[in-house]
Amino acid sequence: MILTETPRRKLVTQLVTWGHWFALSNMILAIAIASVYIFSSPAPETPLGIIYLLSNWISHIGFLTFFGFIILILPLCYLVPNARTVKVISAILAAVALAMLGFDALLYNKYGVHLSFSTAEMLRSEANVARSVFSWQRWAFFFLIFLFWLSAQLVLANALWKRVARLQKRKLALPISSFFVVCFVSSHAMHIWADANLYHPIVQQDDLFPLSYPATAKTLMSRYDLLDRDDYQQRLELQFDDRVSQINYPLSPLYCSVSGQKKVLMLVNTDAPGSAFQAPLTHAIPLYAGQSSSADNQRSYLFGLPELYHSVLAKETPILLDLPSALGLKVGIYASDLDAGKQSKQFSQQWADFEQGVTSATTHLAIGFINSEQLSAILATPQVMQQYQVLVVTRNEAGGNSLFSNTELFADFASSEDLAPTILNLLGCNAPTQNYSTGRDLSHPGRDWLVTTHERMVIVMQNDKRIEVSSNGNSKVYNLLSGKELADDADTRLLSQAIKRLSSFATNP
Repeated sequence: MILTETPRRKLVTQLVTWGHWFALSNMILAIAIASVYIFSSPAPETPLGIIYLLSNWISHIGFLTFFGFIILILPLCYLVPNARTVKVISAILAAVALAMLGFDALLYNKYGVHLSFSTAEMLRSEANVARSVFSWQRWAFFFLIFLFWLSAQLVLANALWKRVARLQKRKLALPISSFFVVCFVSSHAMHIWADANLYHPIVQQDDLFPLSYPATAKTLMSRYDLLDRDDYQQRLELQFDDRVSQINYPLSPLYCSVSGQKKVLMLVNTDAPGSAFQAPLTHAIPLYAGQSSSADNQRSYLFGLPELYHSVLAKETPILLDLPSALGLKVGIYASDLDAGKQSKQFSQQWADFEQGVTSATTHLAIGFINSEQLSAILATPQVMQQYQVLVVTRNEAGGNSLFSNTELFADFASSEDLAPTILNLLGCNAPTQNYSTGRDLSHPGRDWLVTTHERMVIVMQNDKRIEVSSNGNSKVYNLLSGKELADDADTRLLSQAIKRLSSFATNP
């Protein structure tokens, strides 16, 4: 028996082959459109995060496009006997689908959300505004753009149809499909690993692309007892976003008064450890100031906020300086290399002016980042010790910091974020500290732990322990004095409370 290919079977074969090339062409267009999502988001900070971003970008958008081909266009190739009809319908479907992808990309670029039922109300509100603002000419322009896009799809469909026999001979199906499969498998494998380890540079990309549901360790690895779910849940509760893009500072308006009779002087010695000074100061307590640079060090003292927020404080004015100045007090700050934000420089003084204002007691609030010689010169003036409530921070030979004062302080340990609320309270301002600082007022008792950050690590101190929590929720416990790691388990309740307090000023969109 001689088997011959019928015209109908030949047409179907050609349509299916054409459909695959049409889908591949639109995959490339969809991937190009989806680059808007990448440029609308911060770039991953690690090479592994970038590799995942690229593989997920190609595989996920390619999968969505190919899935659309399977459910919408491939059935047409078998059911519709007319090639022209299949091409026209396919071009219309592709034009609409890519237009929706482009609209979703623009929506994500502006609002950081995707098309969904939860955003329907916002879209309806935006549509009502658009209808009232856009003229019929503008709507006609958008319609012409879509017609041009549809025409491009029709041209692409016809061009591929004319070359389908030539394309079929190139034998590119296996390498192209293998490339997409490798990207798809590797991206999901990396996400499973990242989810198990709460690796933030990858996990934070979960909502980057539309209809994205990557495989997770919780659903896959725990099924085969490869993941300790209790440990995973504990780390998940302690996970925090260490990239703050916006800040709500202060949390609410501050209403308080200050006394024109009270004067406060804070001096931070920037010299090497062991630099001595002579002054009748008591109430020395250990002070944690683990900032990465002198600029971070200055911001912690002035803003009362840890290093986590320093990247978004450039345009903010420290409440510590702004509020007393607004209430009529004279405020002066000195540093040889003041780098605490542009708004702080309006209070900056030359050393001679700063010293004169302090020694004559005409400055109500004076803050100096000075060396040992300057420190000794100011504290040697009797009038300074009589007129001012003095706070002095120096580095000791052990590499740590100590806080000295001529006023009583109630703390076993402190952090650099405690100085701003302490100074404002010494000036008479009793506004709630939690509205502008993560520290507390040391002139009144009331805290048995503190929370701060160093680079990308959360530091919690309580009693004789220092607990370090990384952004993925892993925690380690150290002895506060010796620095040795302890086998003790971290207090999850305390850490959750500390991280919640720490994150209170973040307003990520």
